[in-house]
Amino acid sequence: MKYIKWMSVTGIFFLLLISEAARAQTISKNDLADALRAGGYVIVMRHASSPRQRPDASTADPDNVNRERQLDEKGRRQAQAMGEALHRLGIPVGKVLSSPAYRALETARQMGFSDIDIADELGNQGMRVSRKAYVAWLRADVVKPPASGNRLLITHGPNVVGAFPGYAAGMQAGEALIFHPDGKGGTVMVSRIQITDWPSL
Repeated sequence: MKYIKWMSVTGIFFLLLISEAARAQTISKNDLADALRAGGYVIVMRHASSPRQRPDASTADPDNVNRERQLDEKGRRQAQAMGEALHRLGIPVGKVLSSPAYRALETARQMGFSDIDIADELGNQGMRVSRKAYVAWLRADVVKPPASGNRLLITHGPNVVGAFPGYAAGMQAGEALIFHPDGKGGTVMVSRIQITDWPSL
């Protein structure tokens, strides 16, 4: 009986993943910049590369007073390159929301953004499995059309995987899922892009 119940639950989960993947509508890399220039998309990004260990007094950034995890050189360089690409390509970002974690905020700042809204729901929960409320918040946000340009959310791997398991498996640092809200309460995941791919768009 327990086996049958487990199989039923597993089957339902598998069908949900298939259904989620079926709703994906991939925009080719060649067309992605043009689509984003028109606005109306939500970019859900994992923060850029950051070592697991916290910095000590000699390596902490001056403003990292709590000595939280911070970006490494690769993370800073890649975030800067992504920000430069967005600017060069004329991709408008109307609003930036970030996890309160230092490494997420640093990602936004290295990209060149200064007007950043902190959203606790994008937080990392100490790298544990994301809270259900955080997952629900993220799923609800990607169906909302941006007020202007595109909306950028910077968060953590567990949140993205928890909210979008069919799309986010193996999510790398700096990688992003791009959603297109339809204005009717639905959304379509149109692209998954590595942070290193932005400069070549």
